Amino acid sequence: MELADLAWPAVAALPKTTPIIFPIAALEQHGKHMPVFTDSLLLGEVIRRVKLAPVAEKCLFSPLQWLGNSHHHLDFPGTLSGSPRAYLDTLKDLATCFMAHGFTRIVFVNGHGGNITPSQQALFELKQEHRDRRDLLLLSLTYWDSAGSPAEKIPRLVQQRMGHACEWETSMVLRLNPKLVVGDVAQVPEVPFGREFAPGYRAWVMPDRSEPGHIGSPAAATAEKGEALFSHFASGVSAYLERVVEWDGSWDR
Repeated sequence: MELADLAWPAVAALPKTTPIIFPIAALEQHGKHMPVFTDSLLLGEVIRRVKLAPVAEKCLFSPLQWLGNSHHHLDFPGTLSGSPRAYLDTLKDLATCFMAHGFTRIVFVNGHGGNITPSQQALFELKQEHRDRRDLLLLSLTYWDSAGSPAEKIPRLVQQRMGHACEWETSMVLRLNPKLVVGDVAQVPEVPFGREFAPGYRAWVMPDRSEPGHIGSPAAATAEKGEALFSHFASGVSAYLERVVEWDGSWDR
């Protein structure tokens, strides 16, 4: 079901356990070879495919939110970003709008790495504010985490994890519209992930890691890999939403 297509009485008539899905993405630099709308394009396609699955009839989908928390990319022109606290509060407000009308299952489906912490923190704060509500299910899922590593299932993938304007993202954009990829992607040099002070967390901005603005191995990208990646991720998100629909109120789900 599409929120944008409904009049308010139709929304009011939905069961209050209907999962409310907020796709959240970004508009930010994606290296010298990829469009700034990459994250929103890719999440939009994942969600489009999810909407073809039976679970979509049991969920209400909000329009995709294209503004994300992208301050770590602001050294590169074209990036638009909500500051971390403002973005976090925006996500809280989105969820609160539906909670105020009695809806109990909220899911952020995320398509941008910079949104992971704010979306989780927004839901963490909401739960503290409604700490006695055992009927609330507040969730955030990043699409590339939805089904395990695709490298275990898709032949010839070079990368083991998501980068930025990398093999995975470049492959998916090649599948969507190869005209959006600038130049000969086979000539784009690899930018290694690096050690990143693992297993700890290191704060960073993109120029700390990459002069051209990408991380990973774009030269390994193909449209065929892109199709396989879309299929993998859409299947994972669909299965996750089925779990949300079937939630019985328990912790161990």
